[in-house]
Amino acid sequence: MPSTRPILLLWSVVVAIGLARATFIDASAAKKIEYDFIIVGGGTAGNVVANRLSENPKHNILVLEAGPRGTYMQVPFLCTSLAPKTSFDWNFTTTPQIGLGNRVIPYPRGHVLGGSSSINYLVYTRGSAEDFDRYANVTGDQGWSWKNMLQYFRKNEKFTPPVDGHNTTGQFNPEIHGFNGINSVTLSGSPSAIDGRVINASKELGGDFKFNLDYNSGSPLGLGWFQMTAGGGKRSSSSTSYLGPSFLSRPNLHVVVGAEVSRVIKTGMKGGLPVFNTVEFRSGKGPLLRLAASKEVILSAGAIGSPHILLNSGIGNSKTLKSVGVTPQVDLPDVGENLADHSFTVASFSVSGNSTVDNINRDSTTMQQDLELWKTKKMGPMTNALVTHIMFLRLNESTLEGNPDPAPGPNSPHFELLVSNGLPIGPFPPTGNFVATGAMVLNPTSRGSLKLRSSDPFDPPIIDPGLLKTEFDRTVMREAIKSIKRFYAAPAWAGYVIGPANGLEKAVDDASIDKYVRDTAGSIFHPLGTASMSPKGAKTGVVDPDLRVKKVSGLRVVDVSVLPFEPSGHTQTPAYVIGERASDLIKAAYPQH
Repeated sequence: MPSTRPILLLWSVVVAIGLARATFIDASAAKKIEYDFIIVGGGTAGNVVANRLSENPKHNILVLEAGPRGTYMQVPFLCTSLAPKTSFDWNFTTTPQIGLGNRVIPYPRGHVLGGSSSINYLVYTRGSAEDFDRYANVTGDQGWSWKNMLQYFRKNEKFTPPVDGHNTTGQFNPEIHGFNGINSVTLSGSPSAIDGRVINASKELGGDFKFNLDYNSGSPLGLGWFQMTAGGGKRSSSSTSYLGPSFLSRPNLHVVVGAEVSRVIKTGMKGGLPVFNTVEFRSGKGPLLRLAASKEVILSAGAIGSPHILLNSGIGNSKTLKSVGVTPQVDLPDVGENLADHSFTVASFSVSGNSTVDNINRDSTTMQQDLELWKTKKMGPMTNALVTHIMFLRLNESTLEGNPDPAPGPNSPHFELLVSNGLPIGPFPPTGNFVATGAMVLNPTSRGSLKLRSSDPFDPPIIDPGLLKTEFDRTVMREAIKSIKRFYAAPAWAGYVIGPANGLEKAVDDASIDKYVRDTAGSIFHPLGTASMSPKGAKTGVVDPDLRVKKVSGLRVVDVSVLPFEPSGHTQTPAYVIGERASDLIKAAYPQH
């Protein structure tokens, strides 16, 4: 769903990060240093691990990041301009998606230091307590439970007052947040013209739309104020936070950017297991190079990159690997399987007012004025992302009847609705003002896969997220659209909302709603599951609960690819806390070092 904002505006606000030069080295310099840990991927989770492991001055840490060094998008409002089809994106595409009318869609992943935390929509959601309790139960490791993971949410989070200094009483629950962490989280810093109507509609409708003081409490059902990963009016990513200036001064932490990893290499045997502690990569389009880690290689290349590297390394389904010309090293059939994602579409309504972000998106003069305010004072609408409130809802029992419930429990939602004061994603119509709500299927039953295209490790993989492939997922999305219509039929919208727009006006029954979804839906880019956790010793799965790759020594995966189910929310925050817990697990494995 590409944006059509003027590209010159985008580049005018791409700012170089002032980072300590001593930390950034080239590949030739890295070859002269002995590293304890090599982290493949300087993304959301990878930078957490780099930060935490480098707290021990005895450990030398290297981060290999395929993307460029120091550019990132600071302006929250322009978050949808960073992908697809930019230099910050890997620019993947999917296979034809049956649930989307056989359309091929873009599949953005962050190709920049900070990974997708540098280009995402800044949404801060933890998911439900039942999500993490399910992870604990299916892996047999209670360390993944909500109760235990709360410490990592707080360790990650630095809740920050909104930039406009407004009274936040009744907009979040401070008791459940962290205020001394590393990654900034805040509330919107510029009021929206529809804020009052949203809250009044929640009061009028109640029930599914009841007000929830803080959906990050572990009990997300209802409607709450939007929380985002920003602070001081600027995006907070893993590169600006976990690789911030105070951490980059550490002499034992090094980063090589423009380093695209092809494989991890088997170098011997240990305890009856093959050792994969050497990384093969290229710098730019240069020759292949190799670096070894004395302790571990940690794959943090994301739900697309990590399984792609494993498969290219000969770790996967041996039969499938042979068919594309890759020599099998370890038979691990679930690598690249179980790919899950959140399908997404937008429903919009014409409104009679003109205080929407539509005017900013289509008027370059207004855009420049607001950008100037942001540049000089870090104030105004540019400090907001594109959401004002979030709702988490469940299907009613009659709709669920006869279907196994894919949600992890009765207090977890089936779909999420994101309210926006205007169209959040382009292309933008030349006239009109709108309210819009994004709809997201949270606990999909559809599954896809990631497979090798060829034996060339630099060939893009074949990505099939299987969006809306099952009837259950299509039912969830249909009910989400109906819920959106009910919300905007509340008395609070009388005299303001004119009616459905941009194709939604034709979605009047189940069949036409399904057609609207097929024609408009895509992904909100939350792939995971391609290196799923399972109990230690299990024959299924890819990693053990401590994130060590099964049947292998010296190799872990630390990113959301290890999650076997989607969380009941966005995946950015789970990625951060996976990085935090993994860091503690790795430290515990080397207590004398």
